[in-house]
Amino acid sequence: MKLFVMLAVLLSTPLAKAQQPPPPPPPPQQPTPEPPEEDETLKAPKEYTFNPLQAEGELKVGNYYFKKGSFKAAARRFEEASRWNPGLGDAYLRWGESLEKAGDRKGAAAAFAKYLEVVPDAKNADAIRKKIKARP
Repeated sequence: MKLFVMLAVLLSTPLAKAQQPPPPPPPPQQPTPEPPEEDETLKAPKEYTFNPLQAEGELKVGNYYFKKGSFKAAARRFEEASRWNPGLGDAYLRWGESLEKAGDRKGAAAAFAKYLEVVPDAKNADAIRKKIKARP
């Protein structure tokens, strides 16, 4: 009897599969949307508050880029340093020097002028004034 039941089960399985309708074809895949290139929060303008530690860090990285010869990258770092600490005269001086090396004479003159505004009694004030006057 057990043999008969087992034989019936084995024989009915292929018949049951043959009687089932074929599975429907898979739906066409929708193209996955492209992820945004940048995080939306990065596009928002930064809010700068007085942060002398951040400014010093930006100044150090800017000096590294300046020594390496990447004057545009150095200028961006010095600009960041001046925004984190608007009273940091070295940031404006180095920013002006970087822009001068990068060929942006007008921007360099503006950075030098800001340097003299922040540090009016600097030792090199006369030399900086001459640089500003020499700019077209």
